[in-house]
Amino acid sequence: MRKNFTLSTIALPLLLLWFSSTAQEVFTNPPARYITKFKFQQFSGGVVMIRGCVNQYTDSLNFILDTGSGGISLDSSTVSDLAIPTVPSDRTIRGIAGVHKVNFLYGGKLHLPGLTVDSLDFHVNDYDILTSVYGVKIDGIIGYSFLSKFIVRIDYDSLLISVYSPGEFKYKRGGHILKPTLASIPVVSTDFRDQRSFNSKFYFDTGAGLCFLISDDFAKDSAALNPRKKPVVTQAEGLGGKMAMQLTTVKDVKVGPYRFRNVPTFIFEDEYNVTSYPYLAGLVGNDLLRRFNIVLNYPRKEIHISPNSHFNDLFDYAYTGLGIYFEDGKIKVEDVIDESPAAVAGFKHGDVILGVGNNLSNNIQLYKNMLQSVGEKIKVLILRDNEPVLLTIRPKSIL
Repeated sequence: MRKNFTLSTIALPLLLLWFSSTAQEVFTNPPARYITKFKFQQFSGGVVMIRGCVNQYTDSLNFILDTGSGGISLDSSTVSDLAIPTVPSDRTIRGIAGVHKVNFLYGGKLHLPGLTVDSLDFHVNDYDILTSVYGVKIDGIIGYSFLSKFIVRIDYDSLLISVYSPGEFKYKRGGHILKPTLASIPVVSTDFRDQRSFNSKFYFDTGAGLCFLISDDFAKDSAALNPRKKPVVTQAEGLGGKMAMQLTTVKDVKVGPYRFRNVPTFIFEDEYNVTSYPYLAGLVGNDLLRRFNIVLNYPRKEIHISPNSHFNDLFDYAYTGLGIYFEDGKIKVEDVIDESPAAVAGFKHGDVILGVGNNLSNNIQLYKNMLQSVGEKIKVLILRDNEPVLLTIRPKSIL
């Protein structure tokens, strides 16, 4: 009997055989390997602090985990206290308040719970301002030099950091994968709207304890902000010291597909071009980013964000004009903005805060949180000229 062969009866088996053989030749990376996990502490603005040791020094040190850092660093006073030898260099670092040369500890080791990372070049910087802001000694900052070697998951629900080796990694269901430009600090494309709608590039900065920041140059050139809404004068802290800024809100900001409305926004005069304007417009800070559980997959140039239990937390719209810092075991008033609620309440430079409301804990983080109650009359007990004085401040809203 003669058999009738068709194209499909001949070609289909051959095609299946071709697919089978080529599929066997696809190379894949090994799966990411779980290494360790450990707890972290969270400061105001969502800033993450972890504990670790350096080299053979057994003192447990406090490090801020900061995607806005292009390296890894130690505080100058910590280096002095532990007598850690460092080497001068001609390299400089740049922050919101200045540019200066730094020393280095070359080839150092970082010891974290369940993990030791070697061959790290720590630069040395002065973090006294961060210590006074958070009321806890800040011994250094962990940035790209560490993050580029691993896959790091930050879970703000459980306050846990998990570390994995580079490799094929399965993200949890849901969420969104950002594809940042990544040299040393991730840069993401972000939509925001106020008077006008814009799409621009922003640093993805977990070390910034704020929601959103744009440079004054961008604000002026773009005419992005509503001119009828007058910002309030305030102050922020960063690398190099303190700096005057303006504070307002923008109608909405999108991180990936996720939209936030009426977002507190800082505007600052970027004298040292930290934001590399016009390439960048500013940064997205951790008071927004803490609303996601985040996987930093630098080896793949990916960041996975998934809304967490803090996604719908209210924003802080309170404005006091009061700058308080932890120094020598005391919480001191350093700055009082003219015509601000703090000025109206009668605060002065040098006042020592003894308590807020009925709380006498001397905890600066707690006091800052208590001063976020818009419109409420808050009693503050201070020490002035060695005499206790009771002041009443009424924070106003920036909305």
